[in-house]
Amino acid sequence: MAAMARKWLVTGGSQGIGESIVEQARAAGHAVTFTGRDRSRVEALAARTGAHGVVADVTRADDNARTVDEVTTRMGGIDVLINNAGYAYRGEIGSLDVGRMREMFETNVFGLVDITNRVAPLMKAQAFGDIVNLASTSGMKGAAGGTSYSASKWAVRGITQCWQAELRPFNVRVTCICPSEVQTNFGGRGGRNNPNKLFASDIAATILAGVALPQRVLWTELAIFATNPWKED
Repeated sequence: MAAMARKWLVTGGSQGIGESIVEQARAAGHAVTFTGRDRSRVEALAARTGAHGVVADVTRADDNARTVDEVTTRMGGIDVLINNAGYAYRGEIGSLDVGRMREMFETNVFGLVDITNRVAPLMKAQAFGDIVNLASTSGMKGAAGGTSYSASKWAVRGITQCWQAELRPFNVRVTCICPSEVQTNFGGRGGRNNPNKLFASDIAATILAGVALPQRVLWTELAIFATNPWKED
Protein backbone atom coordinates (compact mmCIF):
# COMPACT_ATOMS: atom_id res chain seq x y z
CA MET A 1 0.00 0.00 0.00
CA ALA A 2 1.01 3.62 -0.49
CA ALA A 3 2.58 5.42 2.46
CA MET A 4 -0.48 7.68 2.31
CA ALA A 5 -3.26 6.34 0.14
CA ARG A 6 -5.08 9.14 -1.65
CA LYS A 7 -8.27 9.55 -3.65
CA TRP A 8 -7.52 10.18 -7.33
CA LEU A 9 -9.68 11.43 -10.20
CA VAL A 10 -8.11 11.05 -13.66
CA THR A 11 -9.82 12.51 -16.74
CA GLY A 12 -9.25 10.86 -20.08
CA GLY A 13 -8.04 7.83 -18.18
CA SER A 14 -9.09 4.97 -20.45
CA GLN A 15 -6.05 4.98 -22.77
CA GLY A 16 -2.57 6.40 -23.33
CA ILE A 17 -1.02 8.45 -20.54
CA GLY A 18 -4.24 8.43 -18.54
CA GLU A 19 -4.42 4.65 -18.60
CA SER A 20 -0.85 4.39 -17.31
CA ILE A 21 -1.62 6.85 -14.51
CA VAL A 22 -4.62 4.78 -13.45
CA GLU A 23 -2.57 1.57 -13.52
CA GLN A 24 0.33 2.98 -11.52
CA ALA A 25 -1.82 4.83 -8.98
CA ARG A 26 -3.79 1.66 -8.30
CA ALA A 27 -0.59 -0.39 -8.04
CA ALA A 28 0.65 2.13 -5.44
CA GLY A 29 -2.46 1.53 -3.34
CA HIS A 30 -4.48 4.65 -4.16
CA ALA A 31 -8.25 4.76 -4.67
CA VAL A 32 -8.83 5.83 -8.29
CA THR A 33 -11.78 6.97 -10.34
CA PHE A 34 -11.22 7.77 -14.00
CA THR A 35 -13.28 9.04 -16.91
CA GLY A 36 -13.37 8.16 -20.59
CA ARG A 37 -15.76 8.37 -23.50
CA ASP A 38 -15.38 4.80 -24.82
CA ARG A 39 -17.47 2.50 -22.62
CA SER A 40 -15.64 -0.67 -23.65
CA ARG A 41 -12.23 0.81 -22.80
CA VAL A 42 -13.53 2.20 -19.50
CA GLU A 43 -15.01 -1.12 -18.46
CA ALA A 44 -11.92 -3.09 -19.48
CA LEU A 45 -9.52 -0.87 -17.51
CA ALA A 46 -11.80 -0.85 -14.46
CA ALA A 47 -11.96 -4.65 -14.50
CA ARG A 48 -8.19 -4.97 -14.88
CA THR A 49 -7.14 -2.47 -12.20
CA GLY A 50 -9.98 -2.26 -9.70
CA ALA A 51 -10.33 1.45 -10.40
CA HIS A 52 -13.82 2.90 -10.82
CA GLY A 53 -14.60 4.00 -14.36
CA VAL A 54 -17.08 6.70 -15.35
CA VAL A 55 -18.22 7.14 -18.94
CA ALA A 56 -18.09 10.92 -19.29
CA ASP A 57 -16.96 13.72 -21.60
CA VAL A 58 -15.21 16.73 -20.04
CA THR A 59 -16.77 19.04 -22.65
CA ARG A 60 -20.19 18.38 -21.11
CA ALA A 61 -20.98 20.32 -17.93
CA ASP A 62 -23.59 17.75 -16.86
CA ASP A 63 -21.03 14.96 -17.21
CA ASN A 64 -18.51 16.85 -15.09
CA ALA A 65 -21.11 17.53 -12.39
CA ARG A 66 -22.12 13.86 -12.39
CA THR A 67 -18.48 12.73 -12.27
CA VAL A 68 -17.61 14.86 -9.25
CA ASP A 69 -20.81 13.84 -7.44
CA GLU A 70 -20.11 10.17 -8.13
CA VAL A 71 -16.48 10.44 -7.03
CA THR A 72 -17.24 12.23 -3.78
CA THR A 73 -20.04 9.78 -2.98
CA ARG A 74 -17.96 6.72 -3.79
CA MET A 75 -14.55 7.75 -2.43
CA GLY A 76 -15.53 10.40 0.10
CA GLY A 77 -13.58 13.18 -1.57
CA ILE A 78 -10.84 14.01 -4.06
CA ASP A 79 -7.20 14.45 -3.06
CA VAL A 80 -5.61 14.32 -6.51
CA LEU A 81 -7.09 15.60 -9.78
CA ILE A 82 -5.25 14.70 -12.98
CA ASN A 83 -6.48 16.83 -15.90
CA ASN A 84 -5.32 14.53 -18.68
CA ALA A 85 -8.17 14.57 -21.21
CA GLY A 86 -7.05 16.19 -24.44
CA TYR A 87 -6.24 15.71 -28.10
CA ALA A 88 -4.52 17.49 -30.98
CA TYR A 89 -5.91 19.23 -34.04
CA ARG A 90 -3.21 20.76 -36.21
CA GLY A 91 -3.34 22.89 -39.34
CA GLU A 92 -1.40 25.67 -41.01
CA ILE A 93 -2.58 29.25 -40.98
CA GLY A 94 -4.42 30.03 -44.18
CA SER A 95 -6.17 26.66 -44.12
CA LEU A 96 -6.96 26.32 -40.42
CA ASP A 97 -10.43 25.07 -39.55
CA VAL A 98 -11.41 27.40 -36.74
CA GLY A 99 -14.46 25.29 -35.91
CA ARG A 100 -12.26 22.26 -35.25
CA MET A 101 -9.94 24.47 -33.21
CA ARG A 102 -12.88 25.59 -31.06
CA GLU A 103 -13.95 21.98 -30.55
CA MET A 104 -10.46 21.04 -29.39
CA PHE A 105 -10.39 23.97 -26.95
CA GLU A 106 -13.64 22.66 -25.44
CA THR A 107 -11.71 19.57 -24.34
CA ASN A 108 -8.16 20.82 -23.79
CA VAL A 109 -9.04 24.10 -22.06
CA PHE A 110 -12.69 24.66 -21.15
CA GLY A 111 -13.33 21.07 -20.05
CA LEU A 112 -10.23 21.20 -17.86
CA VAL A 113 -11.43 24.47 -16.32
CA ASP A 114 -14.99 23.26 -15.79
CA ILE A 115 -14.16 20.09 -13.89
CA THR A 116 -11.48 21.84 -11.80
CA ASN A 117 -13.98 24.59 -11.02
CA ARG A 118 -16.03 21.87 -9.31
CA VAL A 119 -13.12 20.16 -7.54
CA ALA A 120 -11.18 23.21 -6.27
CA PRO A 121 -13.76 24.17 -3.59
CA LEU A 122 -13.56 20.63 -2.16
CA MET A 123 -9.76 20.82 -1.94
CA LYS A 124 -9.87 24.31 -0.41
CA ALA A 125 -12.32 23.08 2.23
CA GLN A 126 -10.04 20.19 3.22
CA ALA A 127 -6.92 22.42 2.92
CA PHE A 128 -5.11 19.74 0.96
CA GLY A 129 -4.80 18.46 -2.59
CA ASP A 130 -2.93 18.12 -5.84
CA ILE A 131 -4.05 19.25 -9.28
CA VAL A 132 -1.88 18.09 -12.18
CA ASN A 133 -2.53 19.63 -15.60
CA LEU A 134 -1.17 17.86 -18.68
CA ALA A 135 0.18 20.37 -21.17
CA SER A 136 2.93 19.66 -23.73
CA THR A 137 6.31 20.86 -24.89
CA SER A 138 4.22 22.15 -27.84
CA GLY A 139 2.98 24.70 -25.32
CA MET A 140 6.55 25.87 -24.70
CA LYS A 141 7.73 26.38 -28.28
CA GLY A 142 5.66 26.97 -31.39
CA ALA A 143 6.08 24.95 -34.58
CA ALA A 144 4.64 24.89 -38.09
CA GLY A 145 1.10 23.58 -38.04
CA GLY A 146 0.82 24.02 -34.30
CA THR A 147 -1.38 27.12 -34.04
CA SER A 148 -4.39 25.40 -32.51
CA TYR A 149 -2.79 22.65 -30.41
CA SER A 150 0.10 24.77 -29.15
CA ALA A 151 -2.29 27.58 -28.26
CA SER A 152 -4.38 25.21 -26.16
CA LYS A 153 -1.32 23.98 -24.29
CA TRP A 154 0.09 27.49 -23.79
CA ALA A 155 -3.32 28.24 -22.25
CA VAL A 156 -3.02 25.28 -19.89
CA ARG A 157 0.36 26.54 -18.71
CA GLY A 158 -1.02 30.02 -18.02
CA ILE A 159 -4.10 28.63 -16.30
CA THR A 160 -1.85 26.51 -14.08
CA GLN A 161 0.11 29.57 -12.95
CA CYS A 162 -3.12 31.40 -12.07
CA TRP A 163 -4.37 28.45 -10.03
CA GLN A 164 -1.04 28.21 -8.24
CA ALA A 165 -1.42 31.81 -7.10
CA GLU A 166 -4.98 31.18 -5.94
CA LEU A 167 -4.62 27.79 -4.26
CA ARG A 168 -1.22 27.78 -2.58
CA PRO A 169 -2.64 29.57 0.51
CA PHE A 170 -4.97 26.56 0.93
CA ASN A 171 -2.16 23.98 0.79
CA VAL A 172 -3.32 22.87 -2.65
CA ARG A 173 -0.53 22.26 -5.16
CA VAL A 174 -1.03 22.81 -8.89
CA THR A 175 1.53 21.36 -11.26
CA CYS A 176 1.91 21.50 -15.05
CA ILE A 177 3.49 18.54 -16.86
CA CYS A 178 4.78 19.14 -20.39
CA PRO A 179 5.66 15.87 -22.14
CA SER A 180 7.54 15.72 -25.41
CA GLU A 181 6.58 13.00 -27.92
CA VAL A 182 5.06 10.00 -26.14
CA GLN A 183 4.58 6.64 -27.83
CA THR A 184 0.90 5.84 -27.61
CA ASN A 185 0.88 3.33 -30.46
CA PHE A 186 3.28 0.55 -29.65
CA GLY A 187 2.94 -1.28 -32.96
CA GLY A 188 4.48 -0.30 -36.31
CA ARG A 189 7.51 1.84 -36.95
CA GLY A 190 7.64 5.58 -37.52
CA GLY A 191 9.56 6.00 -34.28
CA ARG A 192 6.61 4.86 -32.19
CA ASN A 193 8.08 1.62 -30.88
CA ASN A 194 11.59 2.93 -30.31
CA PRO A 195 12.65 1.84 -26.80
CA ASN A 196 14.53 5.11 -26.39
CA LYS A 197 11.51 7.35 -26.90
CA LEU A 198 9.10 8.22 -24.09
CA PHE A 199 6.37 5.79 -23.07
CA ALA A 200 3.10 6.67 -21.38
CA SER A 201 4.34 4.81 -18.31
CA ASP A 202 7.27 7.26 -18.03
CA ILE A 203 4.91 10.22 -17.74
CA ALA A 204 2.77 8.37 -15.20
CA ALA A 205 5.81 7.50 -13.08
CA THR A 206 6.89 11.15 -13.11
CA ILE A 207 3.46 12.32 -11.97
CA LEU A 208 3.32 9.78 -9.15
CA ALA A 209 6.80 10.88 -8.02
CA GLY A 210 5.67 14.52 -7.94
CA VAL A 211 2.52 13.78 -5.95
CA ALA A 212 4.62 11.78 -3.45
CA LEU A 213 6.87 14.76 -2.68
CA PRO A 214 6.43 16.36 0.78
CA GLN A 215 3.38 18.60 0.70
CA ARG A 216 5.52 21.67 1.40
CA VAL A 217 7.22 21.13 -1.99
CA LEU A 218 5.53 22.71 -5.02
CA TRP A 219 6.74 21.38 -8.37
CA THR A 220 5.40 24.18 -10.55
CA GLU A 221 6.17 22.90 -14.06
CA LEU A 222 8.17 20.11 -15.66
CA ALA A 223 9.11 19.47 -19.29
CA ILE A 224 9.84 15.79 -19.96
CA PHE A 225 12.06 14.73 -22.85
CA ALA A 226 13.58 11.40 -23.80
CA THR A 227 17.31 11.33 -23.09
CA ASN A 228 18.40 9.93 -26.47
CA PRO A 229 15.37 9.46 -28.74
CA TRP A 230 17.43 9.37 -31.95
CA LYS A 231 19.13 6.09 -31.08
CA GLU A 232 17.55 3.15 -32.95
CA ASP A 233 18.01 -0.35 -31.54
